[in-house]
Amino acid sequence: MATISCRVKNNDDSVIQLLNPNRQTIYFKDVRRCVSERGRRVCPLVCDYEFKMARFQLVNFSDNELRVSLSNVSLSDEGRYVCQLYTDPPQEAYADITVLVPPGIPIIESREEVVSEGNETELTCTAMGGRPAASIRWMKEEQELTGQMMVEETYDRMFTVSSRVRFSVTKEDDGVPVECIVDHPAAKDLQAQRHLEVLYKPEVRIVVAYPEGLPREGDNLELTCVAEGKPLPHRISWLRVEDDVPPHAVVTGSDLFIENLNKSYNGTYRCVASNGVGEAHDDYVLYVYEMTVLENSKRRTECFHHYSYPHHQPRQHARLAGGRQRTPEDRPRRHRRGGGRGDVRHPLRAHRTYFTHEAKGADDAADADTAIINAEGGHSNTDEKKEYYI
Repeated sequence: MATISCRVKNNDDSVIQLLNPNRQTIYFKDVRRCVSERGRRVCPLVCDYEFKMARFQLVNFSDNELRVSLSNVSLSDEGRYVCQLYTDPPQEAYADITVLVPPGIPIIESREEVVSEGNETELTCTAMGGRPAASIRWMKEEQELTGQMMVEETYDRMFTVSSRVRFSVTKEDDGVPVECIVDHPAAKDLQAQRHLEVLYKPEVRIVVAYPEGLPREGDNLELTCVAEGKPLPHRISWLRVEDDVPPHAVVTGSDLFIENLNKSYNGTYRCVASNGVGEAHDDYVLYVYEMTVLENSKRRTECFHHYSYPHHQPRQHARLAGGRQRTPEDRPRRHRRGGGRGDVRHPLRAHRTYFTHEAKGADDAADADTAIINAEGGHSNTDEKKEYYI
């Protein structure tokens, strides 16, 4: 629906009329006129434009306004309409009607159905039959792409618009949607979408299935090669860099199994996977540890924990001879050995372990502050006895 309005200020009873783009009279005052193709007024019964004239309806007529509506607008109605006031000389004003025709649903075409990573792809989006010419935008997820647009006017005064875009793809683009968005004043939400299909070489990683810790001599080794790609890898192989794989190693599909490890198996083991796009690999460096080294390390660790500070427990005072509770006044007196080399304390004092008469509860403990322990070798000579203060 279009509306054409002719307004006049301070009209002096002059006649208002509306002319079409061919300057043929549509309305003279409030009277609709019928015109033929040659512009001659004829009887409405034989008027060639009767149907077209019926689409013009008078909305309002007064001394100051002539307003007309046009229904079922078509492309043939486009042009400049003339509002004419019969004065001397005549006065005219103009109203332009532009017919908007929405384009059809856009279509995306691809130069190739699938593309390998690192290569360039080309997409073309076409919107046909619009007026005026539409504009086209490209979006890849949140990224706007720059395309090259082409406009062609057809025989029926319509426009066909196409846009071409080129860009390189990566494996991350596989499955990503690319949208062609058509902007036109007579259409909303006019777009098309295409998902990219990208081929890429395998991604490889080696998983240690066994052992869980460091590989030791005598252990078994089991490695699994996990390979993904598009298309899926058609070949997975194992090799040993700069050496041969041990003769008794077993390869089953993507798994490598070696039993009874020893240090001669040390080296870099490589899993190689390939598909139609390319190949990739991952390495595992094997170092077999000696059993004795691990055992010694474990023994030192246990020893360290054994001589660490004991758990915090309430301190219990040792009892003196006769069952009397030890008090702070009974702290041991300092004694020196004959060599004057200072005090010698028992290394296990922190653990409160006493191999003395007192610790055994012997009644013949001569001195509550001094414990006598026989020297090594089973000597009974008292000169070779050592004193430890506890």
